[in-house]
Amino acid sequence: MPVYKYKGMNADGKSVNGIRNADNPRALRSLLRKENIFLTDVEQQKSRADSAQGSLSTRRRKVNALELSVLTRQLSTLLAAGVTLVESLTAMVDQVDNEYLKLVLSQVKQRVNEGTTLADAMGQHPKVFPLLYCNMIQAGESSGALDVVLNRLADFTEGQARLRSKIIGTLTYPAIMIVMGLGIMILLIVVVIPKITKIFEDMKATLPLPTRILLGISDFLAAYWWAVLILLVLLGFAHSAYIKTEKGQLRWDRFKLNMPIFGSIVRMLAISRFTRTLSTLLTSGVPLLGSLTIVRNIVNNQILAQALDDARESITEGDSIAAPLKRSGEFPPLVIHMIAVGERTGQLESMLEHVAISYESQAENRINALTALLEPLMIVFMGGAVGFMVLSIILPILQLNEFAR
Repeated sequence: MPVYKYKGMNADGKSVNGIRNADNPRALRSLLRKENIFLTDVEQQKSRADSAQGSLSTRRRKVNALELSVLTRQLSTLLAAGVTLVESLTAMVDQVDNEYLKLVLSQVKQRVNEGTTLADAMGQHPKVFPLLYCNMIQAGESSGALDVVLNRLADFTEGQARLRSKIIGTLTYPAIMIVMGLGIMILLIVVVIPKITKIFEDMKATLPLPTRILLGISDFLAAYWWAVLILLVLLGFAHSAYIKTEKGQLRWDRFKLNMPIFGSIVRMLAISRFTRTLSTLLTSGVPLLGSLTIVRNIVNNQILAQALDDARESITEGDSIAAPLKRSGEFPPLVIHMIAVGERTGQLESMLEHVAISYESQAENRINALTALLEPLMIVFMGGAVGFMVLSIILPILQLNEFAR
């Protein structure tokens, strides 16, 4: 269906604009007239594919977590103030800056105006509104507390985005240092060292072992750098293809959980994501079995996902949540204990929230400690590498001085 960008006047005489799907300009005019909007200008947007519903003249066709959380918070505020859903969506279409999100919201508003539920309308855009988001919206519509659920969903989205930005921000500096350090070392070995050591080779003197090792590395990289680059690219493609297989994905996820030092952080982050998401879904009124189905898709680890699948099957047979998770051996005893206490006391959502806060804090502290340890280790490594290169150059000079005497 074609997409049109329009301008018009509402019943109060104020100018309005937006984006709307319609079969033709006449159909668009008819649709807007039902909303007391009188069309003054219309422009059809070019479309690549019907699935995209028209690609606007925009460079960006993504919606980040911050934009989604702001949208959710504002929509919750409007609904809590008594504004109708269609009017709230209209206001959001006018306010958002992201043209792609504006297009999606226009389509959502149109479907809601035609009688579709908000959850179903958002479900047509899974790249913008994930399954978890749509299920919580559906629960909010069913319970009549959509504004409360939206507010809770905004808190959840903001929390996840905040945690992700903290982790990325903490790891950015060490990553930049490693890349720059390796780049400088490779530049020295390939470009600088050969020019200096060529003097010793011309003299046909017997070079010390460190110098011969350095020259061997330098000659190899200078002659076969392209082969090393091709090998790295091939290994990357092979790894990517392998982990796309079921067996490869399981082995890779198992390796990530059992990695020395980093494996515990990966497990903490996965468990915090699982517990916080499950708590948010249950608090919003999503049934337990449906919540587990959603959560298993966001842990990003097939080993833990299989454990959740087993837990779901056990629960359908009348078992508790804690028992199958304990049998899997993938969840720490503290998590199992807190879940069991929450089930017995009827405060499962609260216990899951406490677990999420605890594990997020532990993961953040562990990452900060590793980063603080990584900086001196990088200095020692780079100092050792530079020292080896300096020693490899100085030893022949000292050897020549000995011969001169």
